[in-house]
Amino acid sequence: MLELKDISFRVSEEGREKDIVKNVSLTVDEGEFIVITGPNGSGKSTLAKLIAGIETPIGGEIWLDGKSLNGLDITERAKAGVGFAFQQPVRFKGIYVHDLLSLAAGRDLNCEEACGYLSEVGLCAKDYIDREVNASLSGGELKRIEIALLIARQPRLSLFDEPEAGIDLWSFQNLIRVFERMRAESNASIILISHQERIMEIADRIVVLNAGEVAQIGRREEVLPGLLGEAGTCAFYRGA
Repeated sequence: MLELKDISFRVSEEGREKDIVKNVSLTVDEGEFIVITGPNGSGKSTLAKLIAGIETPIGGEIWLDGKSLNGLDITERAKAGVGFAFQQPVRFKGIYVHDLLSLAAGRDLNCEEACGYLSEVGLCAKDYIDREVNASLSGGELKRIEIALLIARQPRLSLFDEPEAGIDLWSFQNLIRVFERMRAESNASIILISHQERIMEIADRIVVLNAGEVAQIGRREEVLPGLLGEAGTCAFYRGA
């Protein structure tokens, strides 16, 4: 279980202090699928980075399974069970997909095991298992490989920052199926940053951030209708 208590973060801009995240408190139960949404600049991605240890809060506490994560960097939090998938996945020139999957799993995977993880995210294993993780891979391919790495790692908490960004419709539909399987087959918690309606539809709960604060939180059937409104389109795409 993840617990956030009064998490805050600010930055300095042109000599002034600007609050990005303000006193955010949230509990994510074991096996729960949470989508955090909100307009651009609402603090969504920053909150994910604070949980992962990429950024350091100026106040508040973060707990995972009853253990404080405060003071732990991203590597230490990864060891504690936090997995993070970047909005723009990292490319590793000179490293191959099979190698990364073995590193994620913490042991040398045989070809069948490694191919199994790739198949779970809709990639033809024989075409990718020996590929270098470099510029030859598209954004959608990198996203799915990164998700395969998280599946291989089996963290207690998986964080995804706008996984739909920059990918085509076919890849997006595949991502939805991957998240549905993860939600159904794993006891790990999932937090996904997104304002895509199709992703919010598979969430257990939706958290709406606005100006760095929690504006609304509830089950998807309670929150989603208000976000879609009469037009049936997410309010954030209408410029609200």
